[in-house]
Amino acid sequence: MRPQIVLFGDSITQQSFRSGGWGASLADIYSRKADVVLRGYGGYNTRWALFLLHHLFPLGSATPPIAVTIFFGANDAALLEGTGKKQHVPLEEYSDNLTKMVQHIKNWSSSTLIVLITPPPIDLQGRREYARSLYGDKASELPDRTNEVTGTYAEQCVSLAKELGLPSINLWSKMQETEGCDGLHLTPEGNAIVFQEVHKIFDEAGFSDLPFDFPPHSEIDGENPEKAFLQQCAAV
Repeated sequence: MRPQIVLFGDSITQQSFRSGGWGASLADIYSRKADVVLRGYGGYNTRWALFLLHHLFPLGSATPPIAVTIFFGANDAALLEGTGKKQHVPLEEYSDNLTKMVQHIKNWSSSTLIVLITPPPIDLQGRREYARSLYGDKASELPDRTNEVTGTYAEQCVSLAKELGLPSINLWSKMQETEGCDGLHLTPEGNAIVFQEVHKIFDEAGFSDLPFDFPPHSEIDGENPEKAFLQQCAAV
């Protein structure tokens, strides 16, 4: 059984297996070495995501993932006075919820690499255009999120990662000067940034040295193919 890498988050994670998505790129680069498992839930905040922990990361399982990315905050940072008010989670609770997620996974496996990812920047004009594309003239003119407020959630995520001794990716900071989102969700350029940053952390953790699950075809003898498979089974 291949080791697993679990991508846990909101819609930005859910959409990561689309063409050019950061999750799809990870699945490609670790093909035959690890299974990249998508667990993204559009519209979810950290409060709702806590209800999923025991289902997605069952403590009784004998095969914990080698890595988990936790990518929440874009919905937690929704404004109370905007159309996304039901998604809003106060900053302190957001931090507490992330801590609970990390603790749960660490209780399952202390060796699992956990990476915290901040929400990306907010482009108000992009959000307005997106709302109009969905609701036309009925779209609210009040912003549902702001870049400034989202930035405080990003800062909290990075600070918490340092406190817990975890690697983090500050997308909010890295993407300020790029066309990386459509107002909230990632463009191909934004997906490329996430992929590069996650892959860098995984590479530093030695994931590039993960073995193939079965012999490469170059190692299989056409006259005696079973030899390569017997050798691998013996090594295991």
